[in-house]
Amino acid sequence: MNNRLELLQPYPFAKLAALKQGVTPADKPHIALSIGEPKHAPPAFAAEALAGNLDKLAAYPATKGIDPLRAAIADWLQHRFGLARVCPDSQVLPVNGTREALFAFAQAAVTPGSKVIMPNPFYQIYEGAALLAGAEPYFVNCRADNGFRPDFDAVPAEAWQACSLLFLCTPGNPTGALLGVDDLKKLIALADRYDFTIASDECYSELYFDEAQPPVGLLQVCEQLGRTDYRRCVVFHSLSKRSNLPGLRSGFVAGDAAILEQFLLYRTYHGCAMPLPTQFASIAAWQDEEHVRQNRALYRDKFASVLDTLGGCLDVQLPEAGFYLWPRVGDGETFARELFREQNITVLPGSFLARQAGGENPGTEYVRMALVATHEECAEAARRIRQFCG
Repeated sequence: MNNRLELLQPYPFAKLAALKQGVTPADKPHIALSIGEPKHAPPAFAAEALAGNLDKLAAYPATKGIDPLRAAIADWLQHRFGLARVCPDSQVLPVNGTREALFAFAQAAVTPGSKVIMPNPFYQIYEGAALLAGAEPYFVNCRADNGFRPDFDAVPAEAWQACSLLFLCTPGNPTGALLGVDDLKKLIALADRYDFTIASDECYSELYFDEAQPPVGLLQVCEQLGRTDYRRCVVFHSLSKRSNLPGLRSGFVAGDAAILEQFLLYRTYHGCAMPLPTQFASIAAWQDEEHVRQNRALYRDKFASVLDTLGGCLDVQLPEAGFYLWPRVGDGETFARELFREQNITVLPGSFLARQAGGENPGTEYVRMALVATHEECAEAARRIRQFCG
């Protein structure tokens, strides 16, 4: 076996299961706020497109995807981020969800022995992908005093010099923090100076609260800089959160055509082409925005209700985007275990999503709460949490 597998930590939900082991929860219906799995109804037309193309399972799909899907993705990117032109043939590549693609991208883009810089806390795939690619993860802490954005100014020149890949997550998981135009411009300049690739995970970009102010994207900032070739920059998007289709396993990577050409070569050997029925369902989803607006409205209502109930009992604020709350609770592991014991609610300790860096684990005092369940369940969870804290 690959000896690098020994470097991987247990996944956060394995740690959570161990934390809960031996704890008898209260005799109340269980409410799960731990896993970021959307529970809103997916758009019916996507399911219809999937079912209507099942006959195409008889054909091998091309790794590059069909032309209409790449065109639909390019059109969506242009409309959503105000891009002048995205070439469907060379700047878009469909993938089987961002989790698969983020991991695979690191295997293709990382130089063994280099550093992969990432936020801390972080989506655990970033670390695992870096380790199995033979690189060293370099963690940049996200603290409250910096708006939970990674403190890239604290990264020394020697770390940038050794960097081959920078993972971004905006909106952030688990904090919901956004990187702004100036942040992204600074990082693009660093990528030019030190010759590394920026991989921006933007899978939560369509979950925001102000319809007039959608989160900015990496390619959007490239456009502002006149970098229409998106040099050294790629973005990852998914239908899982945007369209409540986590089981479809559908997303895309877009950006620098030279990088995507090499990534396509990798994927050809990897053997991960998207099934044709999935591609047709994806076309339908990328071409519709009404269901996405309705989805945002559901989250807006839930956040308003939950935060109104939790006001004064938890140190928690509305995030800038996404569907997570990131309350400061003191000892996240103790809070999560005792909340499960007393209220039969599962939340995820923030320390499970972060690593020790700079003398601290920046997730230790926090827990992550995913407001993905129904409005009624989230409201009931908030009432129980208030009782627990009271």
